[in-house]
This record gives sequence, C-alpha cells and structure tokens, in this order.
Amino acid sequence: MIISIGQDKLFALLCNQLRHNFLLDQQELAPLQEAVSRALPRAERCFGGISNKYYRDDEGRGLFNPYHSGQYGIFLYFLAQEALALGQRSLADRLYYLNKMLNAFDLYYETALPEVFFMEHPVGSVMGRARYGNHLVIQQNCTVGGNGGIYPTLGDFVWLFANATVVGNSTLGNNVFVSANSYIKDQDIPDNSLVFGSSPNLVIKQKPSDYFHRLSPFFAHRGADA
Repeated sequence: MIISIGQDKLFALLCNQLRHNFLLDQQELAPLQEAVSRALPRAERCFGGISNKYYRDDEGRGLFNPYHSGQYGIFLYFLAQEALALGQRSLADRLYYLNKMLNAFDLYYETALPEVFFMEHPVGSVMGRARYGNHLVIQQNCTVGGNGGIYPTLGDFVWLFANATVVGNSTLGNNVFVSANSYIKDQDIPDNSLVFGSSPNLVIKQKPSDYFHRLSPFFAHRGADA
C-alpha cells in the first residue's frame, strides 16, 4: 500500500495533531510509532477490499491518503485499538478523541468493527458496541446503539444509508440495505432485504443476493452469483 505523503510524514502529522490538540509526551513516541506499524497492515487489508476509486492510484495500487477523511478515520480507529493493545489507554483515548474531532463521527476503539468496512462521508455517525459482520458500509448520520443494555447484531454486507438507525435487540441478516431515514428497533431482518420506514411498521422487500452484490463497493462480491 502506498501512503501518499510517506510514512515519516504520516507519523509527523499524527504527532503534530496530538500535541496541538492534547498532550504528547516524549516517552509516548515509541509506543505511538509501534502502534502505527501495527495499524498500517490492518488499514492495508481494509482498503484492499474496497473497490472505490479513491482507494487506488492511477496504476491500480492500493492507496492511503491521510487527507481523505474516510481513510484517515479508519486508520485512526485501528491506531487507537493498537495503542490500547500496547497498554497505552490514555494515548488510545486521545486518538479516539482526535478522530471524533477531525471527522465528526463517534467510533470508539472498544467497538469491534470488521476487518473490511467502508465509510462513505460518515459525518455524524455513531457506531455502538454491536456485533458487526464483515463488509459493513456506513454513511452519514447513522446510529447503531443499545436499548435497555441490549445491542444489535449485524450480518455480512449491511449497508446503512444516510440517517439509518439500528438499536436494541435487532438482528440483521446478510445482504441487508437499511434505506435512508429508516429506524429499526428490536426487530429481526432476514437475509437479502431492503428495509424502509420505522419500527414497528417496517417495509421489508426481498431481493436475490446478486442484486446486493452488483451494488457492492467491495471486491469480495465481484463475480458473486455470476
């Protein structure tokens, strides 16, 4: 994966952002550097699964542009998790906060998002501690949260369109598109579904799996069901 500004400048950017917004002690530089070295392969795996044009250079090679907010947000999420794994919770807190400040979404490091996910201009989105399947898509102003201490379960390839909300004891199957402004609370959604409206009066339309795969922004679905 190519880092558009190079790894050294990426690290300098991180240090400047942390120092200017919070604090960064000299003794934290080494664990931050180690966290970066651990987070970059995770970002490469994630970005490598996304077919969006901004994740490739002109020659088709994987690209990480820290000035692309979706890409940088995913990287900062992985980075905060790796800082925590190194026993640097305070550093993880600052990285989480930095991500929230820069990108205007709430993606806590203890929320377990999948290995490959795609955030398309996700300003205002809040991802709670649900169970997430692989190939998740998040758009703007989406919410996944709890109700009475119970959180949802999302299957593989769930796409949350703008202003979609999923809360409580809800289970979404594989290949589920939650349409813009929909609200799902304490309901189950079967595989291969388009969801409209608000609980308890949802409208659920079934489609064949290849309908979803044709629209997918992930390489994993190319050629599926062909």
